[in-house]
Amino acid sequence: MGFELPLFYVFAAVAVVTSALVIGQRSPVYSVMLLIASFAALAGLYVLLDAPFVAVIQIIIYAGAILVLFLFVVMLLNAPKEAAPWERVAAGPRRAGAVLGVVLAGELAWALWHAALSREPAGGGQGMPAHAIDSVRAIGQVLYTDYAFAFEVTSLLILVAMVGAVVLAKRRV
Repeated sequence: MGFELPLFYVFAAVAVVTSALVIGQRSPVYSVMLLIASFAALAGLYVLLDAPFVAVIQIIIYAGAILVLFLFVVMLLNAPKEAAPWERVAAGPRRAGAVLGVVLAGELAWALWHAALSREPAGGGQGMPAHAIDSVRAIGQVLYTDYAFAFEVTSLLILVAMVGAVVLAKRRV
């Protein structure tokens, strides 16, 4: 039990920092690589929550498949570096955005503080019982029976995105 809290703070810090760096990068390739690091930190948090299946799915599906596809598309399209965002925005909207960011961060801190003070779980103590989904087989059975249509539509959307990237890259060559 003694090592879980420091590991939580390490994984949470890595997830927050890499997620913030994703939107701060000028190069899309570096953004995708930092997003992979963020997903790895989230997988570590899932392991700490005793959800190893979700952690493995996080790595295999998101970092292993979808982000590799994003990286492939970004490198295939040879996206240039983005200009610094503060160079394109006037001073007034920048100040308004900074004030809004500080207000939202304050509201988040206030909500987290009050949630930590209350002894009640975030969902009000309701939700799915722990024994409702107790095996990978049950998850797979539900995914491929009840949600088969959504699963297939998602795979078709990813295929269309990849074919579209190839077609766009071919026009430039």
